[in-house]
Amino acid sequence: MMLALYGHLFSSYTWKGLIPLYELGLDFEFREASPAFPENGAFLAGAHPAGKFPVLVDGDTTIVEATAIIEYLAVKHPGSTLIPADPMQAVTTRMLDRVFDNYVMHNMNRVVMAHILGGENPDQGEIANAREALRRAYRWLEEWLEHNRLPPHVSLVSCAAAPSLFYADWVERIPEGSRLAALRAELLALPAASRCVEDARPFRGYFPPGAPDRD
Repeated sequence: MMLALYGHLFSSYTWKGLIPLYELGLDFEFREASPAFPENGAFLAGAHPAGKFPVLVDGDTTIVEATAIIEYLAVKHPGSTLIPADPMQAVTTRMLDRVFDNYVMHNMNRVVMAHILGGENPDQGEIANAREALRRAYRWLEEWLEHNRLPPHVSLVSCAAAPSLFYADWVERIPEGSRLAALRAELLALPAASRCVEDARPFRGYFPPGAPDRD
């Protein structure tokens, strides 16, 4: 059976699963999770404990959650840079993966969900709190980048940071001239991340808070 990834091209977590697949140059089938393909939704409902995506299928093996997908691909392709060989660098890589997922991606999604749930009257308190949490995460990352170096691209960190920073900047602008803004530009220039940006472009009108006229 061909390697297959279930997800949606506009989904930040799907990007996280797509970037390593593109970087490794793997032959895989993308299976869109949308009402147009109910069979894919039915598969996800049984494959993932919450029916979410991305989900990777490799023969008889099914891997759920984007971070686990990258860990799996790193094991299957030991010559890659997805997880550094040095144990301490690997710890740093996994730490930053959690920071980007839990404090950048998550808080960006809080703003998105406020708009989805609230419609024309989104919860402004939730949006303000999420944006403040994003600013706090930005400050922490800016300080970390001043004193530390990221693992080489493309790593687990790259896969988490590229979609996180891409979409987070849409809801809370990353300060211009900052190290974090420079990292965002650097990541989005990577061929694998750039491909995700371009493939998602047709869906920008669906971004609930409104997609900005940039990127």
